[in-house]
Amino acid sequence: MTPVRRLLVLLAALAVLGGAAAGYAAWAARRDPAPAQAGQDGVLRPGQLMFRTATGRVAGVPLRDTSAAPAGGGLACDRFSTGGGTSICLVARPGPVATTHAVILDRSMRETRRVKLAGIPNRAGMSRSGRMASWTVFVTGESYSEGGFSTWTGILDTRTGYAVTNIEDIPLTLNGRRYHAADVNYWGVTFAADDNRFYATVSTKGKTYLVEGDYGRWQARTLRENAECPSLSPDGTRLVFKKRVSADPDRMWRLHLLDLATMRETPLAEPASVDDQVAWLDGHTVMYAKGPDVWSVPADGSGTPALLARGASSPAVSR
Repeated sequence: MTPVRRLLVLLAALAVLGGAAAGYAAWAARRDPAPAQAGQDGVLRPGQLMFRTATGRVAGVPLRDTSAAPAGGGLACDRFSTGGGTSICLVARPGPVATTHAVILDRSMRETRRVKLAGIPNRAGMSRSGRMASWTVFVTGESYSEGGFSTWTGILDTRTGYAVTNIEDIPLTLNGRRYHAADVNYWGVTFAADDNRFYATVSTKGKTYLVEGDYGRWQARTLRENAECPSLSPDGTRLVFKKRVSADPDRMWRLHLLDLATMRETPLAEPASVDDQVAWLDGHTVMYAKGPDVWSVPADGSGTPALLARGASSPAVSR
């Protein structure tokens, strides 16, 4: 990695870490919300757009009217996702060393499992069935990592209770060959409908790759370079990901669609640099955090971006 690229990577990392640290400090300054209970009536209902409000509380609005006043707001999360009636809430914990709790919630938004993790919350995901939960946290202090930080990504099978808190030891095939390196980092897991096949980002030697994984066989292989934070479409045929297109921090990313049958890329109509893992609003539209709000855009490259929910992040659909 060239000195200029190393500096850009470090600046981008510090920006992300700075935002996460700010959220962590804000959370630590308020009372522990005890995320075993979501709210007065339990906010997880089918046909709702769920998201974190500007105060960090999880709320929902009807999909038919996303401009409506949010309902709920009792559960505090730093990252949130839901699927199949099960949700994951990442909560930063105060203390001399940054830690995170991955809290699993049932349909009534009551806690059923808690996994203690090192680091600062970064990504959270649930498979559509609600069986597989995943998370990514930033950790610091690993000597091999560029800029002094790395990611730990974990997977929890909520049916069996088996958790892998860091998947970096999964056997990886890169460009057709078995690959070993101390600096391998994963983030941004997305699961297929079978709760076995998954996609994620892996980085090593200053490059990032889209990987396809097999949970049951515990193996992964790279598919292409420069594809980060993938999100699999409901029909399992397409991925939307962010692609690095510029060295300018303000114009670094562009959302792209990848057709898994043809491996053809299509840039989406969102011109802004979106540093988020998108979620699918439906089979044709993705949604993502941009600035303080959640926006949507068609997944085929057509149309224009549309404001979906103000003062929101971590969008997910309760089906």
